[in-house]
Amino acid sequence: MSLGSRTARLVKIFSLRTTTWLGATVVAAGLLGTAGCTSSGSPSASASSSASSKTPTVKQILFGSVLKHSYQPNGKGATKTAGLSQPDDLAALGGHIYVGFQNGVGPQGEPAPSGNLDSTLVEFTPAGHVVKQWDVTGKIDGMGADPGTGQVIATVNEDANSSLYTVSGGTVTHYAYTPSKLPHLGGTDAVAVIGGKILISASSPGTNGKPPASAPAVYAVTLNSANKTAAVAPFFAANATATGVNAPNAGQKVTLALTDPDSNGVVPSSSSAFAGDFVLDAQADQELIFSGASGTNLQVLKISRPVDDSAWVTSTHGSLYTTDSNANTVDAITGSFKVGTVYTVIAPCNAANAPPVVCPNPPKWPLNSLGTINLKTGAVGNATVSGVVAPKGLIFVP
Repeated sequence: MSLGSRTARLVKIFSLRTTTWLGATVVAAGLLGTAGCTSSGSPSASASSSASSKTPTVKQILFGSVLKHSYQPNGKGATKTAGLSQPDDLAALGGHIYVGFQNGVGPQGEPAPSGNLDSTLVEFTPAGHVVKQWDVTGKIDGMGADPGTGQVIATVNEDANSSLYTVSGGTVTHYAYTPSKLPHLGGTDAVAVIGGKILISASSPGTNGKPPASAPAVYAVTLNSANKTAAVAPFFAANATATGVNAPNAGQKVTLALTDPDSNGVVPSSSSAFAGDFVLDAQADQELIFSGASGTNLQVLKISRPVDDSAWVTSTHGSLYTTDSNANTVDAITGSFKVGTVYTVIAPCNAANAPPVVCPNPPKWPLNSLGTINLKTGAVGNATVSGVVAPKGLIFVP
């Protein structure tokens, strides 16, 4: 997922492959799913050598530098060819995985420094073999899949000038939002499908003016294939009423004031809490909002650290797939997992008080790392893996 209106903080990037301060730490006792969980956030010289055989292991399986796409700078002139860069969100459908490479395009669709205007959507097998790829205009940020229709859905331009694409049977279709001026005056981001309903995060509210307090935080979207439009309707508002899950508002009704709707998903039925619910990550607000398929009966879990994508483990053996936008790779984390563990991307630069220009900036503002979330207390702890990982997008595939 993207940093939305905080994209400018990524002016300076520190390569994970060359920073010596990164390592792995064991998850703190008492956090959800500590057995077999893993981390990359603080130094531990012996972490790899002492890792248990059950410790999940990181392997790079897809390399953006090897993949190529062609483009016309600023949409005109001679065609150029370049490698793919900045992989972000992931989706799984029909035994294959899809990833969006942003290729330097800006959060409102601004051209990359090279003049490139296109992101690249790549379909690949669980082992990392490329099946097909497509270029689409704009910056791919949110992705999801609808098994009912066999569609992969990708949104572009999370700050403004947003639209979406679907891929079905190898065919790409572009949809324009209606109304074209989204009520929250921003863009769109993550995509989830629950009960056949497409839910999309209303990201970066206020890019084009001050939105009303009651502006949608999430849209329910209806696609019209005949006229290629995506009609939006409010799912729940940024100032909706929710019941607090943990301190300081446990059991109390609170009025939300969401400023940064971003990642989202559907909680699997195997989860110890919120099973079957839709979940929205309000990044800078450090809150997870849970709701039923109707967008009512909201619950809010305050979390201890800002996070990006999260993934629930649904099988003892499977793979966590994550993107590393610094190394331009897709990584597979395999091993023994505990069902119900909620892995997450700890994202320091998504904090409300993160530095406005240069972030990441270690050691105080480090790169992303892998963590876990306690669904009762909201504690976000480090996880441990054998290998180096700086996650961005994150999904679990059983």
